[in-house]
Amino acid sequence: MSKSTDKPAWTRNDALVAVGAAAADLLGFSVTSQFDGNPLGIPAAFALVLAGLTLILRHRHPAIVLAAVLALGVVVNTAGPVSPHFGLSLVIALYTVARSCRPAVVAGAGLAAVPLPSVGQGGMLLPGGWGVLANAVAAVIVVGAALAMNHRQRESEANRKLLAERALAEERRRIARELHDIVAHHITTMQLMAGGARANLAHDPEAAREALVILEGSGRMALSEMRQLLDVLRAGEEPETNPPAPQPGPEDLARIVTESRLAGMDTELTVDGTVRPLPPTVGLTVFRVVQEALTNARKHAGDSRARVRLTYRPDEVTVEVRDDGTGRRPGEGRAGGDAPGAGSGRRTAASRAPARGGYGLIGMRERVALQGGTLEAAPLKEGGFRVAARLPVAPGAGVADGEEHHR
Repeated sequence: MSKSTDKPAWTRNDALVAVGAAAADLLGFSVTSQFDGNPLGIPAAFALVLAGLTLILRHRHPAIVLAAVLALGVVVNTAGPVSPHFGLSLVIALYTVARSCRPAVVAGAGLAAVPLPSVGQGGMLLPGGWGVLANAVAAVIVVGAALAMNHRQRESEANRKLLAERALAEERRRIARELHDIVAHHITTMQLMAGGARANLAHDPEAAREALVILEGSGRMALSEMRQLLDVLRAGEEPETNPPAPQPGPEDLARIVTESRLAGMDTELTVDGTVRPLPPTVGLTVFRVVQEALTNARKHAGDSRARVRLTYRPDEVTVEVRDDGTGRRPGEGRAGGDAPGAGSGRRTAASRAPARGGYGLIGMRERVALQGGTLEAAPLKEGGFRVAARLPVAPGAGVADGEEHHR
């Protein structure tokens, strides 16, 4: 690695800390020496300033800096009579060692910081008495504070990683829901369109051509939406040059209702209330609920009718998809002599209830819950199935003309 890419030996903050510690120690020793009647000498003052300035390298060489501060403290003690002390430079150097070094080094540094600050005081080579006890208390406080800060930092890092993992898991679930919606709706539509084209190819070429056009459009839409999801997955790897395509919303419901009608299910869309813009996430949720409900109806209800009702209210929007379930599902026959009625409808609804409880309904519930809404999905007593979502929307959005529209 070249020198130009190496980290600097010290930073501006390191320099400020070093200068501040040197000034604080020099001022403190000068004041206490004046009170004791023993002015601080030039050699001792120089040693104090030098001890503080060594802190500029404390992050690069913490143990060496601590050793230098302790050695210069002995010089201060032997240069003239000074009162017992545990200077700010020593506090910072010991704290840095306790924050960044191995436990064995921290233990050795703490033990060294007890006797050495008192060596040479009063002309004694070996310190003793209350000065050593005060040094021991100070060293325990400094090392304990550093270890507590390390523990807090580890907990904070663990919490940060946990939140990042939760956010990643939530994003994966969101992408899974999007993929399910894309595959379940578009692939099902393509399958039905292909079957209809094959069935009508011989006797109704125009109907077959129309089915193939719908099949092509549904395939193109599925590819487009899957590309958007892949762009999201690759967003951290390469810069995004083109803005993402707008997400579908209530204005796109007519399109999927038309697709459902062309796929063979009699489908009607009703919009009640004053139409107004919705937040993008709420609009996407409305679209996905209708898309999933119509897909399930085509898969499980057979040749039945479906009604989609979107209602705008001042503080919420509701969407309901209901199918009557009276038609026969593919491959299903009637028992001999049974007339279609309420009892038959109830059996049909009950038999379809378990089939509607897959990942699609789970995804719909999660989507609606994320918007603070509620979802109801259950078979009807008279036959058929109903999916209804209620989503809160803050009032004050724009207003469009028309109180009720039927398509």
